[in-house]
Amino acid sequence: MNSGAGGGSGGGCAGAAARSRGGSPGGDGFAPSALGTREHWDAVYERELQTFQEYGDTGEIWFGEESMNRLIRWMQKREIPLDASVLDIGTGNGVFLVELAKFGFSNITGIDYSPSAIQLSGSIIEKEGLSNIKLKVEDFLHLSTELSGFHICVDKGTFDAISLNPDSAIEKRKQYVKSLSRVLNGKGFFLITSCNWTKEELLNEFSEGFELLEELPTPTFSFGGRSGNSVTALVFQKT
Repeated sequence: MNSGAGGGSGGGCAGAAARSRGGSPGGDGFAPSALGTREHWDAVYERELQTFQEYGDTGEIWFGEESMNRLIRWMQKREIPLDASVLDIGTGNGVFLVELAKFGFSNITGIDYSPSAIQLSGSIIEKEGLSNIKLKVEDFLHLSTELSGFHICVDKGTFDAISLNPDSAIEKRKQYVKSLSRVLNGKGFFLITSCNWTKEELLNEFSEGFELLEELPTPTFSFGGRSGNSVTALVFQKT
């Protein structure tokens, strides 16, 4: 996903066009999509793994390179220690983990429910000569017990994709928040980048157990005399 349950592929984002704006904020508000299914992402990462093996192409960066730089700049500004434990939820091709490691972070973990994504990210990390990155095949909605105690959790597109699941998307979103509460330390930070949810809607989704710390600047667009953001990036803190 993210790079993963949003896809490491494509600088765009999972199903932005699938939004049915008739839905009330925090209601379902989305048309179900294959982008919300494990089968879709397994197929995506099987293709990307094959492409990497044949051509050495790591695939595109989900939300673009600036999205990674934005998060790392925030971590710099907050003076997050380089040994802080960081979890990349839906790591996809693992490119964000590579950037974190190159910056000096030494306690980083990537999870994805697609085994092909983990195989791909492992291959890319190995090619980069990095050894201090942990990777696990994990479904964030059904976590194993050993995943806990993280200082920072990062999501770039995974919550978006879960929201498009054709089967019980509302329940899955609620389970996501429960899983997040479980893996994040007290007062830990959650950095989410989304193209399907507005700031107000995300505040509603994460109202239980989290408070908004900061909204990160994202590119704006203008259309018909109005301007807006196609991407929302927020920092929450566990309360």
